[in-house]
Amino acid sequence: MDFDEAYAHLSAKGPGRMVPDLSRITELASLLGDPQLAYPSIHVTGTNGKSSVTRMTATLLSALGLTAGTYTSPHLQTVRERFTVAGRFIGEQRFGEIYDEVARLADFVDNDLEARGKPDRITYFELLTAMAYWWFADVPVDIGVFEVGMGGTWDATNLIRGEVAILTPIDIDHMQQLGNKPEVIAKEKAGIIKPGSAVVVGRQSDAVMAVIAQAADLAGATVSRWGTDHDVVSRRVAVGGQYIALRVGDRVIDEIMLPLHGSHQADNAALALAAVAAFLPDGFARVDDALIRQAFLAVVSPGRLEIVHREPTVVLDGAHNPHGARTSAAALTEAFEFRHLVLVLAVLEDKDVEGIVAAYADVANHVIVTEAPSGRTAGLARIHEAATVVWEGTGVAVETAKDIDEALALATGIAGEGDGILVTGSLYTVGAARDIYLQVTDTGDEVVYEPADLTEEEEEAEFQRAIDEMIDRVDEAALTDPDD
Repeated sequence: MDFDEAYAHLSAKGPGRMVPDLSRITELASLLGDPQLAYPSIHVTGTNGKSSVTRMTATLLSALGLTAGTYTSPHLQTVRERFTVAGRFIGEQRFGEIYDEVARLADFVDNDLEARGKPDRITYFELLTAMAYWWFADVPVDIGVFEVGMGGTWDATNLIRGEVAILTPIDIDHMQQLGNKPEVIAKEKAGIIKPGSAVVVGRQSDAVMAVIAQAADLAGATVSRWGTDHDVVSRRVAVGGQYIALRVGDRVIDEIMLPLHGSHQADNAALALAAVAAFLPDGFARVDDALIRQAFLAVVSPGRLEIVHREPTVVLDGAHNPHGARTSAAALTEAFEFRHLVLVLAVLEDKDVEGIVAAYADVANHVIVTEAPSGRTAGLARIHEAATVVWEGTGVAVETAKDIDEALALATGIAGEGDGILVTGSLYTVGAARDIYLQVTDTGDEVVYEPADLTEEEEEAEFQRAIDEMIDRVDEAALTDPDD
């Protein structure tokens, strides 16, 4: 199949139901020969920060000379974003080929289920996950870094080896599926902890930490705790990001330039570094500080306080729950000195619309609400009502727009010199806005070199070329003014 045909077939599956059941993905992976067991892996779960931590971890591993594959979700602009090797999306041609190969076996599983009178079929996410398993084994990668789709125990990614498990801060999200208390949600997310693995934990409440510690103890896993075994020593805001110092054990690496905004991204960087140290316990001490600094400088995290336009400055942030929205608002205030902020907001119906809107109460000077480009969007009336309640009597105007294009047209007409525009509320919203400013093209599949293919000098030159290319992409994406 070509890419368009493959994606049409995939999309026809719809999101599928979300139930505590790994039977279908287990059968499909088995028919593929369990490719997910062919390489070591790092597994990332939590409520917020998963994608950023996944990307940072893979970038660090790549800097160490390992071919790292990442699997993230959801995507912003193209499904190909979910699959990367050495930081590059899977190409359209290879996506179509991989889909064709895996879908044939998925059809076999579906036919078997039908013959046995079972109502379920392989879901959209299960098929994508199996494709990632298969592609990474085919490349082959040295290590896979997998972001959980939702939860942990019953997530389709939970068939991987998972030598290291990362748990970012856990809060309330997906209440229908996971529960309405952080400690209840933590039990599901701690299900990714494998026997004898290493567990790296972000900032957690005492109740959540107790759940994680118990799960790790039952699995015989070692735990690296926030504040005890790893943390952020210091940070200061800089043009284009922040300078941070990170600690893992007794080792402190300072003067790391992280081209991302917000204290939460510094925390994410500490988790990624601790995960790499846990994965390479004997080799981490031999990794030079300069190499780690260089790797972090190349980190990108699309749709996370990402600047996509100047004059006016347009910032995209995929915060889609109250915890993420509060973090977004705080980081925005710290990193940008806007005269006024125009907020463009669209939220999904199954989210805490009122909680997300309220998080921006103190930072917005003008609000435009619209609908996300998804069948799951919250209606315009609901978002408008929530915004009206928050800003009533404050002098902040609340307007409506039929879609993101109209909302951005209104926002750019309102924003003056020194003003900023923040687009947020859901990843669907951010993806639609990103389509307007940053188009995605197919760059094809790049050859991934094995160390044996190159001399030491060639390997060093190839690594430097890759780092320079990533830094160029960071500079281009930031659209930084020449005078900055």
